[in-house]
Amino acid sequence: MSTLLSITQTILNMGATALLPFIILILGLIFGMKFGHALKSGLFVGIGFSGLSLVVGLLTTTIQPISDYYSKMGKGFTTLDLGFAASGAASWTVPFAPIAVPLIVAANFILIFLFKRKVLNVDIWNYIHFLIPGALAYGLFGNIILGVVVTVVCSIVSLLVAELVAPKWQEYFGLDGTTCSTFSFITFMYPLSWLVNKIIDKIPGLKDLDLDMDWLESKLGVFGESCFVGLIVGVFLGIITKQPIEVILQTGMGISAVLILIPRMVSIMMEGITPIGNAANAFMRKRLGEDAELWIGMDVALGLGDPACVTCTAICIPITIAFAFLIPNMTYFPIGVLTIVCYTTVFCVMASNGNLIRSLICSILSMFIIVFCANLFVPEATSFFNVTGLDLGGKMATDGFFGFNVADILLCIVHRFI
Repeated sequence: MSTLLSITQTILNMGATALLPFIILILGLIFGMKFGHALKSGLFVGIGFSGLSLVVGLLTTTIQPISDYYSKMGKGFTTLDLGFAASGAASWTVPFAPIAVPLIVAANFILIFLFKRKVLNVDIWNYIHFLIPGALAYGLFGNIILGVVVTVVCSIVSLLVAELVAPKWQEYFGLDGTTCSTFSFITFMYPLSWLVNKIIDKIPGLKDLDLDMDWLESKLGVFGESCFVGLIVGVFLGIITKQPIEVILQTGMGISAVLILIPRMVSIMMEGITPIGNAANAFMRKRLGEDAELWIGMDVALGLGDPACVTCTAICIPITIAFAFLIPNMTYFPIGVLTIVCYTTVFCVMASNGNLIRSLICSILSMFIIVFCANLFVPEATSFFNVTGLDLGGKMATDGFFGFNVADILLCIVHRFI
């Protein structure tokens, strides 16, 4: 068991940029592509994801002075906010991880070939969205079988919901042949944002406000383009946080660059994914009939190509930090949570069809719920970290996963009642 876990962790430690090309190559060969074409697809997906990771890193670096400004106010909080990277890494240390992963893969193929479902999840590094609630169940109830069941059930739910959101995902973002299979975001942000938009549709005045990037460009001409919107938002953030002039300009330029570069990186990924999607559909039609389809389940990060996502992210950063002082009895300062703000906005924007006003309302509400629940469920989150063997030095800890992962929230609520 320990050997299997070590092998699994070694593979995952390669990271998405190294693992993705290999996975795409293997899938291409399985679906009947020639080796050279399959290898090229894998390389383009890997190159695009590498670029995407670099640009998201640029966004993080760009807004760091903004975060630092607010973090100076964060003294006196007693709970650690560890961030999703620490939570994800910890989830792989639970004893049932080597059993759960093959079961997740097997469940995916059973759904495709026996039940004719349409999603093949290649988003292996985001198995943490299944493993964290599984590990939480194990930590709260002390039952390893329950941990495995929760993990596998979450993976199945993710596939089914990914199939439901695929048409809207492909239509809005233009990512043909793909869908998003990142469990936490498709089962939380999208239903919540859909509901919020339905409520907005009933509110006179607000329902008629239609502000999106295309509208800005049509009204402001060249100054409504993404690069100028990014510059304005960045400069504004720099000014309200009292940054020196060079940091203000760097922030504006950084966000402007992110708005232009992310769509470019996504387009490179799609150059690799599109041939795989075509080959996959030809493969499925040959075996399951002419109406068979197969969509590639990918990371939520692909949706960051929409400029409205980055715009909402930049605006939500200071608002998210403000929640630390507005929510009663807050015990942690949301620094780790800031790393997931950009991913949170993707389905808020999609559900709002790019309407910036609606997208911001959905994003702000989502971040409020995340910060609130991550604070509310600190005891349960600490139990999760303890069962993974992570040394907290006797302190309490939490993470955004306990605010945006529906399975985590439900498990925490059940534990409170029991």
